[in-house]
Amino acid sequence: MPPRALRPVGIALVDKPPGPSSFAIVATLRRRTRARTGHAGTLDPFASGLLVLFSGAATRLAPCFVGLDKRYVTDVDLTATTSTGDPEGELLERHAAPAEPALEAALALLRGPVELPVPALSAVKIGGERAYRLARRGVEVEMPMRRSVVHELDVVGFDGTSVRLSLHVSSGTYVRSLAQALGGHCTTLRRTAVGPFTVDEADPDAAAARLLDVDAVLLRLPVEALERVPASVRAGVLAAAAGGGDGAA
Repeated sequence: MPPRALRPVGIALVDKPPGPSSFAIVATLRRRTRARTGHAGTLDPFASGLLVLFSGAATRLAPCFVGLDKRYVTDVDLTATTSTGDPEGELLERHAAPAEPALEAALALLRGPVELPVPALSAVKIGGERAYRLARRGVEVEMPMRRSVVHELDVVGFDGTSVRLSLHVSSGTYVRSLAQALGGHCTTLRRTAVGPFTVDEADPDAAAARLLDVDAVLLRLPVEALERVPASVRAGVLAAAAGGGDGAA
């Protein structure tokens, strides 16, 4: 079977651990299936949680998933900022954490529509080059602003120096940017859901992850998500999954 094969066709839910990159997880599944493999949005190496992966012809369905809302749980150190908004960046400043009333006021400003700068360590292209590559070379650039919607932002715990937050956000929201807006940085980040799919459904190992039935997965998506891919393409993928086509429609 060639490395870019359109079969096996399926969608895998994987619980990524902290440490490896999302691309390493994708590569693990690709080595097993020897098929074209893709994803519906990456996680930073320090982060954990749900990755939605596609095998074979199912990669054509990625647009149905990348625009889905996400849910996260994160721990934010409120006493320090870093160059990346996470533990991997350089320490920029130390300061006292805000008192609880000031923290609640800051959180209130981050609920609803927000516009925040994209983190330097991101895949956004600046002048045709990925921002994270520029940042790792020490090139300073002005990062663009990103508009998103924070549907829910709740305090799970607060110990006076760090806060644990539960978030429900629109696609494209950078949790690290929210942490920076609070005057801190993420020390942990876990994606718990992508649209209707939860990390509780995910396999812990991409090398043994189940390929879910494409038809059953698509039935769980909202109509507006399905419409991001033409019906003819969806039909071609389903035909390939059933063994009756190559998904090239």
